[in-house]
Amino acid sequence: MSDGQAGEHVGDLLRRWLGDTGRGLILALFSQAAHIPLLVLALVSLALVPVGVGVLLAPSALLAVRALANQQRMWAARWSGVEIHRPYRPAPPGAVSPARRLWWLLGDPATWRDLLWLVAAIPVGLPLGLLPGFLTVYGLEGVLVAPWLPPSIGYGWGPFWPLRDWGAVGMAGCVVLGSALAVGGLRTGPGVLKGYALFSRWLLAPMRGALEHRVQELTETRSETVDASAAELRRIERDLHDGAQARLVALSMNIGLAEELMKRDPQGARRLLAEARETSGAALTELRGLVRGIHPPVLAERGLDGGVRALALALPLPVDVTVELPGRAEAPVESAAYFAVAEMLANVAKHSGARRAWIDLHHADGELTMIVGDDGRGGADPSAGSGIRGIERRLAAFDGTTVVTSPPGGPTVVTMKIPCALSGPKSPPPSGRN
Repeated sequence: MSDGQAGEHVGDLLRRWLGDTGRGLILALFSQAAHIPLLVLALVSLALVPVGVGVLLAPSALLAVRALANQQRMWAARWSGVEIHRPYRPAPPGAVSPARRLWWLLGDPATWRDLLWLVAAIPVGLPLGLLPGFLTVYGLEGVLVAPWLPPSIGYGWGPFWPLRDWGAVGMAGCVVLGSALAVGGLRTGPGVLKGYALFSRWLLAPMRGALEHRVQELTETRSETVDASAAELRRIERDLHDGAQARLVALSMNIGLAEELMKRDPQGARRLLAEARETSGAALTELRGLVRGIHPPVLAERGLDGGVRALALALPLPVDVTVELPGRAEAPVESAAYFAVAEMLANVAKHSGARRAWIDLHHADGELTMIVGDDGRGGADPSAGSGIRGIERRLAAFDGTTVVTSPPGGPTVVTMKIPCALSGPKSPPPSGRN
């Protein structure tokens, strides 16, 4: 190995060590500065549930614990390649009040596993996080400091202290032992991070019962999706039969009559041909409308951003649109998101009595979030057949969730989320009013 290659190897090793040591320090810091306060907050808020105050505090505290656990899942995947799937049950429809959200969180076994991980990580995260940096720094001290101090000078603790009394042999022992510790510190970083990731997966990954529950949920979701798809196909068939097909039949009859009248009644034939032209135009218009209802062209051409802005322009009231999407989702996801927003805007126009509405689309932490709100009368009930149940079924096919907040008097805010990845980065257009 040449001197240049050796230098590059040492540089790479040093950079990896700095990265692993920094990540270990982050784990150690979070295990104390984040885990302990969150644990105290969660336990205190749960203890206050019987007196009522905890009903307001506990959901926020438990969701903060969940956010910290999700952060650890992300670090485990990014730093060590250890995937930790999220075992959480989706929020049930209408879980908007603090009491119902608390009931949902307490009924989810993953919430209690998060709390167990929070407790266990406090004594585990600190020593594991500090280990790579401590070994390296202490080993360098054994090489650069301990051998050169005279025995008369008092010297801390550890294996270097007695070795100094052995003269030259002790000095050599300090250097050898210190070098071994330093090299060990340089090499143990990835193993320590992966060990902590595996420890976290042991507590945070879905259990067998959770997996069975998830399979049951997916089975139910698939059944609902199949039913919804069948209903959509029946609607398309009905629209074709009653609309475009009937017009095409009439078109064929008019052309046939025109052929018979061409010689003996040219004027009547021209009238029939004119009617046939009008009928063909109406049939084409209906077919275009049907295609737009299946997959709108604006969605294919301009993506979800342009499609939602086009929906906002068609609404008979001002709509503020904010879109922050660094890329595009897969076509089925975009279609589901588009029609979910379209249904919500239709509800705003029909039922809310609002003077203004707003739409916020953004993507973060692997989720596409769509927020549709209005300043109308409020009181929206998902169980009252307002179209929200249809949105829930549509999004459930993609493991999505829908949360409605609509107190009497307003405002109404519907938050819809779909787990997905984006591809094809692009520069988002400036947000503003449509």
